[in-house]
Parts: sequence; structure tokens; C-alpha cells
Amino acid sequence: MTKKITKSDADWARELTPEQFRIARQKGTERAFSGAYWDTKDGGLYRCVCCGHPLFSSDTKYDSGTGWPSFWAPIAPDHVTTEADTSLGMRRIEVLCSQCDAHLGHVFEDGPAPTSQRYCINSASLELDRDQNEE
Repeated sequence: MTKKITKSDADWARELTPEQFRIARQKGTERAFSGAYWDTKDGGLYRCVCCGHPLFSSDTKYDSGTGWPSFWAPIAPDHVTTEADTSLGMRRIEVLCSQCDAHLGHVFEDGPAPTSQRYCINSASLELDRDQNEE
């Protein structure tokens, strides 16, 4: 079981850039085609920008054409959690880091095989560890 990391908003704001804080802690979204990783082809392990928890492998990253980094599966099912999001008047499934509850993005059921999932993730919620691919 993952040990939860909890900090105050003031602590997170000191540790993150304003953009990272707005997206990861306040459930924001970066503009499409603007994030650091939307078109990155480099190999490695994508970690949570807030706590370093491993989230996605570059082996599952693909070009969804949406302008956000997209993955067909997390590194392990228990490394992310999901919850219903009706904030824009529609039903979506929000993806969160299971260790610190950082907002990562949303998951949709229009992805490629083998999962048919599209984890559409904000670059600002991620940090690419190019030295690793699996933990």
C-alpha cells in the first residue's frame, strides 16, 4: 500500500512553480500543444511532479493527437486513482497520483489496444526521469 503524502497548499505552493501548483494542486489544465511532454519521444519514467511517485512509462506513451501526453496504461494500476469529475457540466474521469492526490488529467475510453484507455495527462503534473523506464 502506498503511504499518502499530505501537505498544506502553502507548502505545495513553495515547492512547485505557479503553473505546476495551478494544475496539480488546483485541478487546472494546460493549453493543448503547450506542455513540455506532449510530443516528447524520449524514453524514461514519468513521475508525479509533486512527490516523485512513478506513474507512466514511455513504453505506453502514444500520440493521441490531442496535444497532451497520452498513455494507454499507468506503470501499475495502484499508482493512480480515479474519481468522477463533473466540473465542466459533463462526466469525465479524473486521474490522480495515488500517493499525493495530485491532479494529473483525465482518462477516456477511446485509446489504443490493448487497454482502449487514453490517459490524457498534463505535462505540468509530470517529471520525466530519462534514466529509468521501470521501477
